[in-house]
Amino acid sequence: MTTVSPIAASLYVFAGGGAGALLRYQTGRMLTHVLGPQAVAAFPWATLAVNVIGSCAMGLLAGWLARHGQGGEQWRLLIGVGLLGGFTTFSAFSLELMLLIERGQPALAVSYALISLLAGLTALYIGLIAMRLAA
Repeated sequence: MTTVSPIAASLYVFAGGGAGALLRYQTGRMLTHVLGPQAVAAFPWATLAVNVIGSCAMGLLAGWLARHGQGGEQWRLLIGVGLLGGFTTFSAFSLELMLLIERGQPALAVSYALISLLAGLTALYIGLIAMRLAA
C-alpha cells in the first residue's frame, strides 16, 4: 500500500467529500423534480437511491482495489472515504426511519429499513462480482 502523507490524505478526503455531498444534493433535487414533492415527502426515495448507488460504487471500488492492490490508497481516500462518504447518507437514513416511526408508520419504516439493507448489500455484492468478472 502506498503511504500518503496526512496532509495529502486530508486533501483527498476533502475533495472527494465535497464532490460526494454535491452529488447527494443534486440527486435529491433530481428525484424531487422527477417524482414530485409529494412522493419524495411520503417516502425517502433520494436517501434510498444514494445509499444503493453508493453501496454498488463501494463494491466496485473495493473490488478494484483488491484486484490492483498496490497504489490504491489515494483512490480509497478520494473515492471510498471522501466521495462515497459525502454521497451516502446513513445518518439521514436513520433520521428518516425514526420520522416514519414517529409518524405512526411502523410498517413503512420496517419496509424502508429492510429494502435499504437488502438493496445496499445486493448492490455491493453486484459491484464486487462485476469487478471479479472483469478480470
